[in-house]
Amino acid sequence: MRWRGRRSERVTRVEDRRGQSAGGIPGLPFPIGKRGAGVGGLGLVALVLGLLFGVVLPGGSGFDIGVPQLPGATQPASGDGLGDAPDPDAELKEFVRFVVDDAQVFWRDRFAAAGRQYETAGLVLFSDATVSGCGPASSATGPFYCPADSKVYIDLGFYRELERRFDAPGDFAQAYVIAHEIGHHVQNLLGVNGEVQRLSREQPDRANELSIRLELQADCYAGVWAYSTFERGLLESGDLEEGLGAAAAVGDDRIQEKARGRIDRESWTHGSSEQRTRWFDKGYESGDPSACDTFGGDV
Repeated sequence: MRWRGRRSERVTRVEDRRGQSAGGIPGLPFPIGKRGAGVGGLGLVALVLGLLFGVVLPGGSGFDIGVPQLPGATQPASGDGLGDAPDPDAELKEFVRFVVDDAQVFWRDRFAAAGRQYETAGLVLFSDATVSGCGPASSATGPFYCPADSKVYIDLGFYRELERRFDAPGDFAQAYVIAHEIGHHVQNLLGVNGEVQRLSREQPDRANELSIRLELQADCYAGVWAYSTFERGLLESGDLEEGLGAAAAVGDDRIQEKARGRIDRESWTHGSSEQRTRWFDKGYESGDPSACDTFGGDV
């Protein structure tokens, strides 16, 4: 992706909590790992989204691929991020900042064209564990979006796992993950999250199906943003394939096969590799958010 030397408009408030222990973060209401305590804004759907490997996703939507916790500091840093220590992920941090800003400027402009107000999501970088408006989270949760505080949470170590364990390398694979989470923010602003929550309460037998549709729509929105990067000359050869590879890597069937050696379709909550790549590609081919109606028919 051609991002170096380009500066996207800075619209995102970034909190760098790397190097801080969860105990050093004000407002932690209970220990990290307490089951069931982190269910926030999406109610039942939040549970469904996070139960693929028995990890409760903290009230938001994201990538639950069972990433092991990475080694990190046990004491809070004296300031934001790593304090005065050299940052081994400095370039990756700048890339993540560029993508999240770029994606949000894109959606802000789309909302404005439709006569709507876009409210900017925040970005939190953390290591090992943190707390969100939706409850506690660890590295094993993977990147996620919390609708209760409108923030995207990412442990940068996730990207190393995405490359090493799931064979999805490349900067545009990383960009897809961020664009997917911003897609969840767009859903929240449009009221989709709330509607899914309501329907899941009223029709609990459809909770898995609804969570899959929610995830696939976020994939499609990521594809719409990806098309805008092509239009603006940011894509390099192989970038689209990297994004599609990442979408395939986080399919429920691929994850289950790697983790368990078998596939249980009834427990899917995010969609298969084929579904995720197809909806990401649909967003990319159309460049139109209206093409992302995953709730209107078969997926």
